[in-house]
Amino acid sequence: MNDGGLAFPQTIDSMRYGNGMTLRDYFAGMALQGFCANTKLDVGTWIGDAVAKDAYSYADEMIAERDKEAR
Repeated sequence: MNDGGLAFPQTIDSMRYGNGMTLRDYFAGMALQGFCANTKLDVGTWIGDAVAKDAYSYADEMIAERDKEAR
């Protein structure tokens, strides 16, 4: 699975210091934040795993689109 690589890698003197989160995780978190901020959606009725699946679906689509543009 393409996770987009690291979202916030940290390097000091060309050596990796920390891995941070993947770009896929970051995109999914941003999608989840958008879901929660949308007052027209009743997020309170969603089941947790369904919300997570939706957020990661958006993240996967964003990574796929990003890969298309990089070609």
